[in-house]
Amino acid sequence: MMTSPNQGGLRRCWVVAAWAILSLLSPPVAHAHSSSNSYLTLSASGPALTLRADVHMRDLDLVFDLDANRDGQVTWGETLARSPELKDWLGQGLGLTAAGQKCALGLADLQASEHADGTYLSAQWVVNCPGLTSAADAAEARLALRYDLIFAQDSLHRGLLKVDLGDDTSSALLSPDRPEAQISRADGHPLHVFGRYILEGVWHIWIGIDHIVFLLSLLVLAPLQSARQRVVHWPAAMQARPVVLDVLAVVTAFTVAHSITLGLTITGWLTPPADMVEPAIALSVVLAALNNLLGVNALKRWRLAFVFGLVHGFGFASVLLDLGLPASALLAALGGFNIGVELGQLAIVGAFLPVAWWLRHTRFYRWVVVAGGSSAIVVLGVFWTLERVGWLG
Repeated sequence: MMTSPNQGGLRRCWVVAAWAILSLLSPPVAHAHSSSNSYLTLSASGPALTLRADVHMRDLDLVFDLDANRDGQVTWGETLARSPELKDWLGQGLGLTAAGQKCALGLADLQASEHADGTYLSAQWVVNCPGLTSAADAAEARLALRYDLIFAQDSLHRGLLKVDLGDDTSSALLSPDRPEAQISRADGHPLHVFGRYILEGVWHIWIGIDHIVFLLSLLVLAPLQSARQRVVHWPAAMQARPVVLDVLAVVTAFTVAHSITLGLTITGWLTPPADMVEPAIALSVVLAALNNLLGVNALKRWRLAFVFGLVHGFGFASVLLDLGLPASALLAALGGFNIGVELGQLAIVGAFLPVAWWLRHTRFYRWVVVAGGSSAIVVLGVFWTLERVGWLG
């Protein structure tokens, strides 16, 4: 049977659309956050400055192959055995200048520390900068911090910098295309803080694979009409308006919910432990995907978005607490981060929904995207849950 040029073009477009939507629904089965972060802190300690860098053990293993006995675990003993190399490497990947003059790093003090996503190597130096004798001097100086660890191994890696110079606090996000942060009093201005935290909110939602998968699980049924039969037989929605309203309800519910718990945590009213929050986020992914397979008996998706959005808000808060929030511009930071998260979500919705709408009439969408995608997400979410409760080693 001959295929017309128009039919061939439509088929190619259908294949491209299928590939795009499967890419959105098929994140890598490794860690729930595909990229890694290092946490940097520059603070005043009397007349000198103190610089601390927390680098994840798994990132160090990428560079140094620390797992000497090949048991799949990097121990503190294996790390300490390579301490001279680690200190040299850390010293070369970090640099601080004051008014263009290089500051001297003292001897590095190495120790292990725990963050929400695992064990980190913490290195701390006393820093001596020419002409700086107090925190006030440091706040007035033109400081610049350079960071380029891990970027060669992971282009998604980021350095999260917190600066605390007495009354002057600020933060910055360091990346392969922006490995240096300029530190000045202007960094603490509310408008500057607001803009910077918008970017950090967008970045966090984009690297949070668990957040993305949860959101897509709630959106995948939107282009279909509910019916008293299996979801693979649901008819396609005929009008765009109900679909858009359904999506807006889900996104709004998620936004309101995570804003509540994010604010409660940052202000100190509620601080659940990370070893409970992270498994709960993974479990929310499982339940959202299972809900898609229940057909007409499924719960309203906007309600799921609200309930589990409360849990995801705790996850967002852990990132902000690690990054450090400027006390003098707390509302600006919280507002900017929330807006950034919403902009990141809207970008995901904007990429997913048009393709889903175009494919909604096809068996491919019902069987592969809805049924197959939801089943795969259940398996992925169970894996993340077991991993986060420590049952997978």
